[in-house]
Amino acid sequence: MPHATTSDGVRVAYQVSGDGPPLVLLAGQANNHHWWDGVRDDFTGSRSTVTIDYRGTGDSDKPRLPYSTARFAEDVVAVLDELSVDRADLYGTSMGGRVAQWLAARHPRRVRALVLGCTSPGGRHGVERSVDVRRSLVRSDPAEARQALLELMYTPAWLATHPGPYHTLGDPGMPPHARRGHLTASDGHDAWDALPGIVAPTLVLHGTDDLLNPTANAPLLSGRIPGARMELVQGARHAYFEEYRDRTSPLVLDFLDQKVPSGDPHR
Repeated sequence: MPHATTSDGVRVAYQVSGDGPPLVLLAGQANNHHWWDGVRDDFTGSRSTVTIDYRGTGDSDKPRLPYSTARFAEDVVAVLDELSVDRADLYGTSMGGRVAQWLAARHPRRVRALVLGCTSPGGRHGVERSVDVRRSLVRSDPAEARQALLELMYTPAWLATHPGPYHTLGDPGMPPHARRGHLTASDGHDAWDALPGIVAPTLVLHGTDDLLNPTANAPLLSGRIPGARMELVQGARHAYFEEYRDRTSPLVLDFLDQKVPSGDPHR
Protein backbone atom coordinates (compact mmCIF):
# COMPACT_ATOMS: atom_id res chain seq x y z
CA MET A 1 0.00 0.00 0.00
CA PRO A 2 1.61 3.31 -1.06
CA HIS A 3 1.85 6.16 1.43
CA ALA A 4 2.46 9.90 1.38
CA THR A 5 4.18 11.61 4.30
CA THR A 6 2.50 14.76 5.59
CA SER A 7 4.16 17.93 6.82
CA ASP A 8 3.87 16.71 10.41
CA GLY A 9 5.39 13.32 9.63
CA VAL A 10 2.24 11.17 9.42
CA ARG A 11 2.12 8.43 6.78
CA VAL A 12 -1.18 8.52 4.89
CA ALA A 13 -2.17 5.55 2.75
CA TYR A 14 -3.77 6.16 -0.63
CA GLN A 15 -5.25 4.10 -3.44
CA VAL A 16 -5.43 4.82 -7.18
CA SER A 17 -7.70 3.08 -9.68
CA GLY A 18 -8.74 3.70 -13.27
CA ASP A 19 -7.37 5.97 -15.95
CA GLY A 20 -8.15 9.52 -16.96
CA PRO A 21 -8.44 12.91 -15.27
CA PRO A 22 -7.88 12.60 -11.51
CA LEU A 23 -10.91 12.49 -9.21
CA VAL A 24 -10.33 12.49 -5.44
CA LEU A 25 -13.05 10.71 -3.44
CA LEU A 26 -13.26 11.64 0.25
CA ALA A 27 -15.11 9.44 2.74
CA GLY A 28 -17.17 10.15 5.83
CA GLN A 29 -16.14 10.42 9.46
CA ALA A 30 -14.24 7.49 10.99
CA ASN A 31 -14.22 5.65 7.65
CA ASN A 32 -11.44 4.56 5.34
CA HIS A 33 -11.38 4.24 1.54
CA HIS A 34 -13.78 1.28 1.58
CA TRP A 35 -16.60 3.84 2.00
CA TRP A 36 -16.43 4.12 -1.82
CA ASP A 37 -16.35 0.40 -2.65
CA GLY A 38 -19.99 0.34 -3.72
CA VAL A 39 -19.66 3.11 -6.31
CA ARG A 40 -16.00 3.52 -7.21
CA ASP A 41 -16.39 1.55 -10.42
CA ASP A 42 -18.92 4.14 -11.60
CA PHE A 43 -16.03 6.58 -12.04
CA THR A 44 -13.02 4.45 -13.00
CA GLY A 45 -14.17 4.08 -16.60
CA SER A 46 -13.44 7.73 -17.31
CA ARG A 47 -11.47 8.92 -14.29
CA SER A 48 -8.39 8.02 -12.31
CA THR A 49 -9.88 7.80 -8.84
CA VAL A 50 -7.79 8.61 -5.78
CA THR A 51 -8.92 7.65 -2.28
CA ILE A 52 -7.14 7.98 1.04
CA ASP A 53 -7.26 6.38 4.45
CA TYR A 54 -7.59 9.37 6.76
CA ARG A 55 -5.03 9.50 9.53
CA GLY A 56 -6.43 7.24 12.24
CA THR A 57 -8.00 4.81 9.75
CA GLY A 58 -7.09 1.92 7.48
CA ASP A 59 -3.41 1.58 6.62
CA SER A 60 -2.52 5.14 7.63
CA ASP A 61 -0.71 6.10 10.82
CA LYS A 62 -2.90 6.64 13.86
CA PRO A 63 -1.09 9.37 15.79
CA ARG A 64 -2.12 10.85 19.10
CA LEU A 65 -2.18 14.32 17.60
CA PRO A 66 -5.00 16.86 17.19
CA TYR A 67 -7.41 15.94 14.40
CA SER A 68 -9.33 18.48 12.32
CA THR A 69 -10.99 18.72 8.91
CA ALA A 70 -8.46 21.38 7.93
CA ARG A 71 -5.62 18.99 8.86
CA PHE A 72 -7.23 16.22 6.80
CA ALA A 73 -7.32 18.62 3.84
CA GLU A 74 -3.56 19.17 4.14
CA ASP A 75 -3.13 15.38 4.19
CA VAL A 76 -4.95 15.20 0.85
CA VAL A 77 -2.58 17.82 -0.55
CA ALA A 78 0.35 15.64 0.55
CA VAL A 79 -1.13 12.74 -1.42
CA LEU A 80 -1.62 14.91 -4.52
CA ASP A 81 1.99 16.06 -4.21
CA GLU A 82 3.16 12.45 -3.91
CA LEU A 83 1.25 11.60 -7.09
CA SER A 84 2.50 14.75 -8.89
CA VAL A 85 -1.11 15.82 -9.48
CA ASP A 86 -1.32 19.59 -9.83
CA ARG A 87 -5.13 19.82 -10.11
CA ALA A 88 -7.91 17.35 -9.50
CA ASP A 89 -11.66 17.12 -9.31
CA LEU A 90 -12.87 16.61 -5.76
CA TYR A 91 -15.92 14.70 -4.51
CA GLY A 92 -16.40 14.67 -0.74
CA THR A 93 -19.34 13.17 1.12
CA SER A 94 -20.34 13.69 4.77
CA MET A 95 -17.17 14.62 6.70
CA GLY A 96 -15.32 14.24 3.40
CA GLY A 97 -17.35 17.18 2.16
CA ARG A 98 -16.15 19.21 5.11
CA VAL A 99 -12.57 18.31 4.28
CA ALA A 100 -13.20 19.22 0.64
CA GLN A 101 -14.43 22.68 1.62
CA TRP A 102 -11.08 23.49 3.23
CA LEU A 103 -9.08 22.08 0.36
CA ALA A 104 -11.01 24.12 -2.22
CA ALA A 105 -10.88 27.29 -0.11
CA ARG A 106 -7.23 27.12 0.91
CA HIS A 107 -5.75 25.51 -2.20
CA PRO A 108 -7.87 26.87 -5.07
CA ARG A 109 -5.26 26.05 -7.71
CA ARG A 110 -5.42 22.36 -6.78
CA VAL A 111 -9.20 21.91 -7.26
CA ARG A 112 -10.66 22.05 -10.78
CA ALA A 113 -14.27 21.17 -9.87
CA LEU A 114 -15.93 20.39 -6.54
CA VAL A 115 -18.80 18.12 -5.51
CA LEU A 116 -20.08 18.35 -1.93
CA GLY A 117 -22.38 15.54 -0.85
CA CYS A 118 -24.53 15.19 2.30
CA THR A 119 -22.37 17.66 4.18
CA SER A 120 -22.51 20.91 6.15
CA PRO A 121 -20.69 24.22 6.58
CA GLY A 122 -20.52 23.44 10.30
CA GLY A 123 -20.26 25.93 13.13
CA ARG A 124 -23.16 28.05 14.31
CA HIS A 125 -24.51 28.35 10.77
CA GLY A 126 -24.75 24.60 10.18
CA VAL A 127 -27.97 22.72 10.92
CA GLU A 128 -27.33 20.00 13.47
CA ARG A 129 -29.05 16.62 13.67
CA SER A 130 -31.85 16.38 16.19
CA VAL A 131 -31.47 15.27 19.78
CA ASP A 132 -33.44 12.11 19.00
CA VAL A 133 -31.03 11.18 16.22
CA ARG A 134 -28.04 11.79 18.48
CA ARG A 135 -29.55 9.60 21.18
CA SER A 136 -30.24 6.79 18.73
CA LEU A 137 -26.54 6.59 17.86
CA VAL A 138 -25.31 6.23 21.45
CA ARG A 139 -27.59 3.45 22.65
CA SER A 140 -26.04 1.13 25.20
CA ASP A 141 -26.76 -1.90 23.02
CA PRO A 142 -24.22 -1.86 20.12
CA ALA A 143 -26.57 -3.81 17.86
CA GLU A 144 -29.33 -1.26 18.37
CA ALA A 145 -26.92 1.64 17.71
CA ARG A 146 -25.71 -0.07 14.52
CA GLN A 147 -29.26 -0.60 13.32
CA ALA A 148 -30.08 3.04 14.03
CA LEU A 149 -27.11 4.13 11.92
CA LEU A 150 -28.10 1.78 9.10
CA GLU A 151 -31.59 3.28 9.03
CA LEU A 152 -30.13 6.77 8.88
CA MET A 153 -27.92 5.78 5.96
CA TYR A 154 -30.38 3.78 3.85
CA THR A 155 -34.11 3.43 3.24
CA PRO A 156 -35.98 0.34 4.56
CA ALA A 157 -36.63 -0.81 0.99
CA TRP A 158 -32.92 -0.79 0.17
CA LEU A 159 -31.94 -2.54 3.41
CA ALA A 160 -34.51 -5.26 2.74
CA THR A 161 -32.82 -6.18 -0.53
CA HIS A 162 -29.18 -5.42 0.37
CA PRO A 163 -28.08 -7.49 3.39
CA GLY A 164 -24.53 -6.18 3.35
CA PRO A 165 -21.68 -6.06 3.97
CA TYR A 166 -21.92 -2.31 4.54
CA HIS A 167 -18.90 -0.08 4.06
CA THR A 168 -20.30 3.17 5.46
CA LEU A 169 -20.63 2.29 9.16
CA GLY A 170 -17.11 3.15 10.27
CA ASP A 171 -13.67 1.56 10.25
CA PRO A 172 -13.76 -1.26 12.84
CA GLY A 173 -9.99 -1.19 13.20
CA MET A 174 -9.77 2.37 14.51
CA PRO A 175 -8.30 2.77 18.00
CA PRO A 176 -10.49 4.69 20.46
CA HIS A 177 -8.27 7.79 20.45
CA ALA A 178 -8.53 8.07 16.66
CA ARG A 179 -12.31 7.58 16.71
CA ARG A 180 -12.59 10.38 19.27
CA GLY A 181 -10.28 12.52 17.12
CA HIS A 182 -12.50 12.09 14.08
CA LEU A 183 -15.58 13.03 16.10
CA THR A 184 -13.81 16.13 17.38
CA ALA A 185 -12.70 17.04 13.84
CA SER A 186 -16.18 16.76 12.40
CA ASP A 187 -17.90 18.52 15.30
CA GLY A 188 -15.33 21.33 15.24
CA HIS A 189 -15.68 22.06 11.54
CA ASP A 190 -16.64 25.64 10.66
CA ALA A 191 -15.83 26.78 7.13
CA TRP A 192 -18.58 29.41 6.86
CA ASP A 193 -16.21 32.36 6.47
CA ALA A 194 -14.08 30.49 3.93
CA LEU A 195 -16.88 29.32 1.63
CA PRO A 196 -17.25 32.58 -0.38
CA GLY A 197 -13.61 32.21 -1.36
CA ILE A 198 -14.17 28.93 -3.20
CA VAL A 199 -13.67 29.54 -6.92
CA ALA A 200 -14.04 25.99 -8.25
CA PRO A 201 -17.34 25.19 -10.00
CA THR A 202 -19.37 23.46 -7.29
CA LEU A 203 -22.22 20.96 -7.19
CA VAL A 204 -24.03 20.37 -3.87
CA LEU A 205 -25.86 17.03 -3.52
CA HIS A 206 -28.11 15.91 -0.67
CA GLY A 207 -30.89 13.44 0.04
CA THR A 208 -34.25 14.96 0.92
CA ASP A 209 -34.71 12.46 3.80
CA ASP A 210 -31.26 12.83 5.35
CA LEU A 211 -31.61 13.16 9.13
CA LEU A 212 -27.99 12.31 9.97
CA ASN A 213 -26.82 15.49 8.25
CA PRO A 214 -30.03 17.49 7.75
CA THR A 215 -30.96 18.45 4.21
CA ALA A 216 -31.26 22.10 5.25
CA ASN A 217 -27.45 22.30 5.04
CA ALA A 218 -27.51 21.92 1.26
CA PRO A 219 -29.02 25.34 0.46
CA LEU A 220 -26.73 26.91 3.05
CA LEU A 221 -23.71 25.62 1.14
CA SER A 222 -25.03 26.38 -2.34
CA GLY A 223 -26.06 29.85 -1.27
CA ARG A 224 -22.69 30.60 0.31
CA ILE A 225 -20.39 29.29 -2.46
CA PRO A 226 -20.40 31.59 -5.51
CA GLY A 227 -22.20 30.06 -8.48
CA ALA A 228 -22.82 26.71 -6.77
CA ARG A 229 -25.55 24.43 -8.11
CA MET A 230 -27.74 22.29 -5.82
CA GLU A 231 -29.43 18.96 -6.57
CA LEU A 232 -31.67 17.18 -4.06
CA VAL A 233 -32.24 13.44 -4.35
CA GLN A 234 -35.86 12.69 -3.56
CA GLY A 235 -36.36 10.06 -0.85
CA ALA A 236 -32.66 9.54 -0.22
CA ARG A 237 -31.06 9.32 3.19
CA HIS A 238 -27.41 9.92 4.11
CA ALA A 239 -25.82 7.31 1.82
CA TYR A 240 -27.59 8.65 -1.28
CA PHE A 241 -24.42 8.12 -3.33
CA GLU A 242 -24.66 4.35 -2.88
CA GLU A 243 -28.40 3.65 -2.78
CA TYR A 244 -29.17 6.09 -5.60
CA ARG A 245 -25.95 5.55 -7.54
CA ASP A 246 -27.81 4.97 -10.82
CA ARG A 247 -28.89 8.60 -10.70
CA THR A 248 -26.18 10.39 -8.76
CA SER A 249 -22.98 8.92 -10.24
CA PRO A 250 -23.98 9.92 -13.81
CA LEU A 251 -25.07 13.31 -12.45
CA VAL A 252 -21.62 13.84 -10.91
CA LEU A 253 -19.82 12.72 -14.06
CA ASP A 254 -22.00 14.93 -16.24
CA PHE A 255 -21.23 17.91 -13.99
CA LEU A 256 -17.50 17.21 -14.12
CA ASP A 257 -17.53 16.73 -17.88
CA GLN A 258 -19.29 20.05 -18.35
CA LYS A 259 -16.56 21.73 -16.33
CA VAL A 260 -13.69 20.55 -18.55
CA PRO A 261 -12.85 23.52 -20.81
CA SER A 262 -11.33 23.04 -24.22
CA GLY A 263 -7.63 22.34 -23.95
CA ASP A 264 -7.74 21.33 -20.28
CA PRO A 265 -4.47 19.46 -19.60
CA HIS A 266 -6.35 16.78 -17.66
CA ARG A 267 -8.24 15.68 -20.77
